[in-house]
Amino acid sequence: MTDTETRFQVVLETPEMLVVNKSSGVLTMPARGDLAKEKHLVGLLHQRFGRVFVTHRLDRDASGLIIFARTPEAHRYYSGLFETREVEKRYLVVAEGKVEGEKGEIDKPLKQRGSGRVSVAFDGKRSLTRWRVLERHRLATVLEVAIVTGRRHQIRAHLYSIGHPVIGDRLYGDTAAQSRYPRLMLHSWKLKFKDMSGKIRSFEADPPGDFLGVLKAL
Repeated sequence: MTDTETRFQVVLETPEMLVVNKSSGVLTMPARGDLAKEKHLVGLLHQRFGRVFVTHRLDRDASGLIIFARTPEAHRYYSGLFETREVEKRYLVVAEGKVEGEKGEIDKPLKQRGSGRVSVAFDGKRSLTRWRVLERHRLATVLEVAIVTGRRHQIRAHLYSIGHPVIGDRLYGDTAAQSRYPRLMLHSWKLKFKDMSGKIRSFEADPPGDFLGVLKAL
């Protein structure tokens, strides 16, 4: 397996789009500062497929499904789907501790800070996260999470705000405690949307080995 193949796998290739399964630790697009020299999906895909356009983002340390457009027209269409919330997204998330109840929602406004963190703030943008419990482990709870709004770090900031940070989240959780885990336990699991021809597309990517390895230890 090549280095590129360990960073992503192409799930679907059409003239208008690419659906990619990203590994944890890979940037979606170029970054600044300390990460400026790191490889990113935009660059890797460009080498193989030519120009691609970002329609939405997935955190560097998250894994899973992400869509790239291949033409300006497709970029406008798919970016529009995400902006109007017409893409059904489901994430697998492992939250620290015992999350009470079987399902619920977090409806708290979020605001981006200069530090790169996002926090709950009365003057933030409305943000809605829905969750349901899939499994309970000794140290953590496995959740299926749907985000109704698509704010930066929304799942991470919302779960932190209720006292259950994502396992492996060194930015929002306790840095020393979360550093014991090799990755962020957040995986873009399912995507469902209507493509440019009107066809319903549905994708599911099983969590990778590094995700399952951490889960077994919890």
